[in-house]
Amino acid sequence: MAFGRSSRLDGRGTSSLCSTTTIVVFVALCLVGVWMMTSSTVIPVEMADTQSETNDKVAKSDSRSFENRSGDVTNDSTSSDGNDNENNVPNEAYSASDKTAEVPVEKTKVKDLPKGSNDSKNELEDTSKTGTFSDVDGEGGGETIKEAGDVDQEIDTGDQADRQDQNIEDRSKEAENDDDTKTDKKSEQDEVSDGGKNKDENNEGPVEEKLEQNGDKNTPQDFDDGNKEGDQPKDTGGNEVFPSGAQSELLNETNTQNGAWSSQAAESKNEKEVQILSSPDGQNFDSTWKLCNVTTGEDYIPCLDNVAAIKKLHFTGHYEHRERHCPEEPPTCLVPLPDGYRLPVRWPNSREKIWYNNVPHTKLAEVKGHQNWVKVSGEYINFPGGGTQFIHGALHYIDFIQESLPDIAWGKRSRVVLDVGCGVASFGGYLFDRDVLTMSFAPKDEHEAQVQFALERGIPAISAVMGSKRLPFPSKVFDVVHCARCRVPWHIEGGMLLLELNRLLRPGGYFVWSATPVYRTDPEDVGIWKAMTALTTSMCWEMVNKTSDELNQVGLAIYRKPIDNRCYEKRSEDNPRLCQESDDADAAWNVPLQACMHKVPLDSASHGRMWPEQWPQRLEKVPHWLNNSQPGVYGKPAPEDFVSDYEHWKRVVSKSYVGGMGINWSTVRNVMDMRSVYGGFAAALRDMKVWVMNIVSIDSPDTLPVIYERGLFGMYHDWCESFSTYPRTYDLLHADHLFSKIKKRCQLRPVIVEVDRITRPGGKLIVRDDVNTISEIETTVKSLQWEIRLTYSKDNEGLLCAEKTMWRPKQVETSMP
Repeated sequence: MAFGRSSRLDGRGTSSLCSTTTIVVFVALCLVGVWMMTSSTVIPVEMADTQSETNDKVAKSDSRSFENRSGDVTNDSTSSDGNDNENNVPNEAYSASDKTAEVPVEKTKVKDLPKGSNDSKNELEDTSKTGTFSDVDGEGGGETIKEAGDVDQEIDTGDQADRQDQNIEDRSKEAENDDDTKTDKKSEQDEVSDGGKNKDENNEGPVEEKLEQNGDKNTPQDFDDGNKEGDQPKDTGGNEVFPSGAQSELLNETNTQNGAWSSQAAESKNEKEVQILSSPDGQNFDSTWKLCNVTTGEDYIPCLDNVAAIKKLHFTGHYEHRERHCPEEPPTCLVPLPDGYRLPVRWPNSREKIWYNNVPHTKLAEVKGHQNWVKVSGEYINFPGGGTQFIHGALHYIDFIQESLPDIAWGKRSRVVLDVGCGVASFGGYLFDRDVLTMSFAPKDEHEAQVQFALERGIPAISAVMGSKRLPFPSKVFDVVHCARCRVPWHIEGGMLLLELNRLLRPGGYFVWSATPVYRTDPEDVGIWKAMTALTTSMCWEMVNKTSDELNQVGLAIYRKPIDNRCYEKRSEDNPRLCQESDDADAAWNVPLQACMHKVPLDSASHGRMWPEQWPQRLEKVPHWLNNSQPGVYGKPAPEDFVSDYEHWKRVVSKSYVGGMGINWSTVRNVMDMRSVYGGFAAALRDMKVWVMNIVSIDSPDTLPVIYERGLFGMYHDWCESFSTYPRTYDLLHADHLFSKIKKRCQLRPVIVEVDRITRPGGKLIVRDDVNTISEIETTVKSLQWEIRLTYSKDNEGLLCAEKTMWRPKQVETSMP
């Protein structure tokens, strides 16, 4: 019996142990199940292909923001199984040896826009859409990301636009009131699903993309369904943050001075800088940023307002005091905002009126109001469109010029114009109506803020003077040069200043001179006219017309530059003399003026030898002097390089910048490409209501003549110095692999301060560069309280989009620069 009782007890113990084990196992399984449900989906290797096919189907119906447009797909791209084979070649960051390497599909993170960003329908239209990133072998293509929605290009500029502007101002006020928590206020949303991951993902590090959006998660229904059932998508890799296909190698420049490989010394130096910036002590620069302590206050231009350098000048007879004198140490202080500053009036309304508080200067209205330059009216400054020589409006004057000489053919033969002594640039502002691009310039002088008025109106202009140095433009690039009472003494000192215009004017181009010596008969004007007649004759300029405008009661003379050297060879006197053969007419950065003329080039391989195609055909035409024997900037034969660059930027602009960054392009007017090569970025924006200042750095290949040849414009500049423009003058700055090159010559922080100076509040900065440089820039602009709109990185290449706010520090520098 004892044995029997013992046996029953053992049986009950075993049963209890089994029950306990079962419960433990069950609970463990439940926990595993919960973990699997709440974790990102993991796709087994054997299911990858199936999952990829499923995601492809989703991409066909939901990737409307990345629809293919005519001309977007290169000849070597084909559609197969819903994948875009143009991604079968590496992206632009790859070297030739990496062309067969696989690229892992990126992980993405989406972040919310700051508070208040969804108040205006016009701001971003940030509805959630999906697109795909295909891997190099065309198999990945299944990962979905959330992108900012398309921006309506016909956005109303009325009340809704004003609400968007108010949103930016509100966000900026929040930044000013809560500086310490500014960069951390954006809450991170759930990670996007990892469907369709590459098989080798675990062997590669993740790539993070941050994209700001509003809270609306619904896909809009009012756009085209480009991929209907049964259609093969032409480009499932539509979000081309980095180029692929035929454009993949564009940034791997083969020139030794611009090689893709950095040295160990450079890498070490960059890493040390990044470590300093990313350290706890370096993350918050708020305590170090201070306002500039300068007499010019909110209008400070460092290289034109260097009082100490100007005081040291021994002679100012050639307007040396109006020329550039940059500080030895670039400033790192911030320029304050004018009291009551508001986001600018939008184009085209800005051509007629701007906010008074943005440019609070009244002297020009007092001095030039009777000539219809500018007038003050309540909270606005109005621009009736007149000028000293066209008080009844610029359009009548522009049409009068063409009536006087039909061969000028505005917007066809004559596309790029230089306006000397532009005033408030109404001449250039209304030439937009004739499809003409005008580079206007005037000095920073007693005509208070004239260039600042022009830029605030949305009209291109720079602060410059015809003094002792060449203007920062190449030779033989302007179709027309215009001077209306520009106050330049052309006839003195051997005609040295007029000879500078001769350098800039295309052979066969026109000089339009509207000034009192043309039509007045007082002794001084008669004397100047005689001197000008003798000078232009000796320069072989032909006066093709001299006429009077009865409405404005002014006269003008039009001269034509010769197209060959026959006249020069027949002159009885070598006065003005011909420049020496060794003189480079295109050398223009800090080069002293000379009273000499350059011969017209006879070699077909020289720019300026032939007149360009008519506009707009010249935009896409390969310049005549580029040939297959010349290597281009990116290493291909020059003509192929030119075409590839254009195709690359068309794709990036249409598929990424316009629809993929949440930029409201109705707020963008003044654009600068800080490192332009062939002008492809500007050309890709041709149909937008913007103008682009193309900058060719002085240490880069001199491609600026190519930019002018295609009907665009720009200038030379050294980004280790401040730019010759007023603060708050550009809506968008674009920098393609600029900052990593700058770091080799000068400190990066003053350059970012300069970016902050010339960008308007609400303006954007788009940077494409290596990831270390992107990280450094992001840290700096965050400390300036800029909003980070998007960051993206892949294979050591990065993309950053940031927006300037109205934040300014409270402290002021104790000493003046």
